[in-house]
Amino acid sequence: MNSLSSISQSGLNAAMLRLDAAGNNIANAQTPGFHRQSVQQIEDAGGGVSTSVGREAEAGENLAADMVEQISAVYSFKANLRVLQAQDDMLGALIDLKA
Repeated sequence: MNSLSSISQSGLNAAMLRLDAAGNNIANAQTPGFHRQSVQQIEDAGGGVSTSVGREAEAGENLAADMVEQISAVYSFKANLRVLQAQDDMLGALIDLKA
């Protein structure tokens, strides 16, 4: 089992990759023949996620899906960041107890 920090870090990395892919898709929406990027997340057995970037089979944009993906990635990023903050707070409280 991975530590909370490594699980949250993998979530932060996945959220950033999703934001990057959606931003790339939006920036290139009007490029002729552009194939959208998509990010697949797979749960790791010990905790956390693994991500991979693929390309859509058909050319074309889907701006609504890309906007939803960006919003979802932002919430995921904030949630994982909050886990790291809670872990830091708990560690600080534990050190205070032992001191």
